[in-house]
Amino acid sequence: MMITTLPLIGITVHPDDDPDRANLDRLLAQIVQGVERAGGAPVLVPLGLSETTLRGLFARLDGLLFTGGGDMDPALYGAEPHPALGGVSGERDRTELALARWVAAAGKPAFGICRGAQLFNVAFGGTLYRDISEHPGALRHAYGAEAESALRPHAVQIEEETTLARLVGRPALEVNSLHHQALRQVAPALRVAARAPDGLVEAVELIGHPFALAVQWHPECLPALPEQRRLFEGLVAAARLTGA
Repeated sequence: MMITTLPLIGITVHPDDDPDRANLDRLLAQIVQGVERAGGAPVLVPLGLSETTLRGLFARLDGLLFTGGGDMDPALYGAEPHPALGGVSGERDRTELALARWVAAAGKPAFGICRGAQLFNVAFGGTLYRDISEHPGALRHAYGAEAESALRPHAVQIEEETTLARLVGRPALEVNSLHHQALRQVAPALRVAARAPDGLVEAVELIGHPFALAVQWHPECLPALPEQRRLFEGLVAAARLTGA
């Protein structure tokens, strides 16, 4: 019997003591299913590893997926604390920032979801709105309950000639929205790939990288939609080339 080698996709995780753990556990399970459905072998990347161990694990992975979750420490992008912040984890920030920067240096495929987009931005020198209320004219973006995770309250306009446009094959998508933070000043290393009607950035890509895309919405909650499944499929396809 011929055994097919599946590309290994590392998936970042949230800390056990995250205040929103039950919801994040559900989203993580859906992400694992999304990666497996796309033909990848999901590998959870634990927190608390030494840099040596984390580097060794990174070297064995064919791609990375940065999941949603708690807020990043605002000190990482030169801001003060904010009453709306929640779920901040210094260990998660340390782990994911290292992985994001190694992805850029190694050209390894990566996909970010929600916090993952914010992580990309901070990792490469951008800033965040600590709460979307800081953005003038912002729409409601925080639809966080399980029953609302499949709602698609607004569309995003997709920029032409981006990885995102190539994957979904259309100029706009209706998306779900489960976040209270967003990208503010976009890092110079990133290109905006989509925006919401209120101007907030909804997707970014790492310039000059073969496949490093992050979206602000949660495609794992919309598995019935082919265009959302293609985001996972794109990551796995790129990772397959890396591991070939």
